[in-house]
Amino acid sequence: MLISFSAARPLAAAADVLALVVPQGKVAAALADLDGADGFGGALAAAAKDDGFDGRAGTSFWSPGLGKIAAKRLVLLGVGNGSTNELRAAAGSLGKDVRNKGAKVVAIASAETNVAPALSLMIEAYAEGNYRFDKYKPVAQRKAPTDTLTFIGVAEDPRAVAHALALAAGQELARNLVNEPAAEIHPDSIAAVAEGLAGGEVSVVASWDYATIQAKKMGGIVGVGQGSDKKPRFVHLRYEPAGGAPKAHVALVGKGVTFDSGGLSLKPSDGMLTMRCDMGGAAAVIGAMKAIAAIKPNVRVDMIFGAVENMPSGNSYKLGDILTMYSGKKVEIHNTDAEGRLVLADCLHYASELKPDAVVDLATLTGAAVVALGDWYSALYSREESVSAGLLSAAETSGEAAWRMPLADIYRDKIKAEWGETKNTGGRNAGSITAALFLSDFVTTPKWAHVDIAGPAFLDSPLLHYVQGGTGIMVRTLTRWVEGLGQ
Repeated sequence: MLISFSAARPLAAAADVLALVVPQGKVAAALADLDGADGFGGALAAAAKDDGFDGRAGTSFWSPGLGKIAAKRLVLLGVGNGSTNELRAAAGSLGKDVRNKGAKVVAIASAETNVAPALSLMIEAYAEGNYRFDKYKPVAQRKAPTDTLTFIGVAEDPRAVAHALALAAGQELARNLVNEPAAEIHPDSIAAVAEGLAGGEVSVVASWDYATIQAKKMGGIVGVGQGSDKKPRFVHLRYEPAGGAPKAHVALVGKGVTFDSGGLSLKPSDGMLTMRCDMGGAAAVIGAMKAIAAIKPNVRVDMIFGAVENMPSGNSYKLGDILTMYSGKKVEIHNTDAEGRLVLADCLHYASELKPDAVVDLATLTGAAVVALGDWYSALYSREESVSAGLLSAAETSGEAAWRMPLADIYRDKIKAEWGETKNTGGRNAGSITAALFLSDFVTTPKWAHVDIAGPAFLDSPLLHYVQGGTGIMVRTLTRWVEGLGQ
């Protein structure tokens, strides 16, 4: 998508859609130019009033251009008090609506609201709304994405544009990875996508096949992945800022279960249908690495994930098995569908050995997180105040929702094992908390946060300006958090 800027009058904008930002109570002022004698001649304000449009946030009014303006269609976007959040939401809604209409050239104008401070966020939200995964649809059923988005009356800001497009590209990559069927995105192919980011400041530190993972004694990854014909992979990329004096060092770890059947604890068909999304954590850290490589913060970043398929076969790991993890801990298996934490545990111990300043892992880990927080909020677990505050602040800025949950040792007895040192599930109650407690046993750095993105990583139905499917959630939050550490 090309972002451009224009000083022309809005009524002269040659576009498929001209969007006019309208604050609440300022409809007449906002329409002054378009509704003048050389435009709609007062008819636009009258029609908007008849339709009940007054600029309230989240409302809109559509009209054909009727030859009165250069654009084919006009939409009035209500932004309430013109806050950053409302401008971002309006841009996301616009991106969604114009994609549905197949509009390829879009202009945004604002006479009564200064959109410049929200420029990057508006572009990011517009790209979120404009996204569709329709590559498997017949060509005739696909809607064209926006080719050109022009801001009218806004000062050109190349830095904000580059920043927004980098974040949008990382998020789009994550969404595509999640939305692809498991026949396309499996351990080998997701490893290849990650390796494709190498170049410039990004290098491949490790890309291990099954034999190497076995030799490294990563018992969690081996156990979960051994039942599939598509064997596991382990990937470690590093971003090293130019200059050699990074202000911080972080590790981003993702759960990469490219398909989760539940293993021998087999899921029902309805529960298995969308389980290509169970690598949403790995997709998020891959997308974040793509954005980080473009934005170039002064932070060393290690990106790590284990990629597996959890499948039933004669070689699957079994209930009652005791796995020896990469850390040496012995884990008793009580449910083969509690597999993601086993993969993450090996990755987290590996990340800890790098001695970063902080480790953050992302995973579509538990249904319990969805029960607690629904489809929009990610569950954040951490005992480290600075990491928690930084991630929550970055999420709020990005328009992504996270809620800090208790990492309560009172529930630790739920994962106490009979034969091993710990077990891989603590039962239904406090399920997201006990999963986080399990992971905490494999992290040796004090600054660690676990983000359970099971709710927002994949939407079963549209929500806000997101269509059904992968959201790429937390790509922008992670990237902004990393940027903040480097400033």
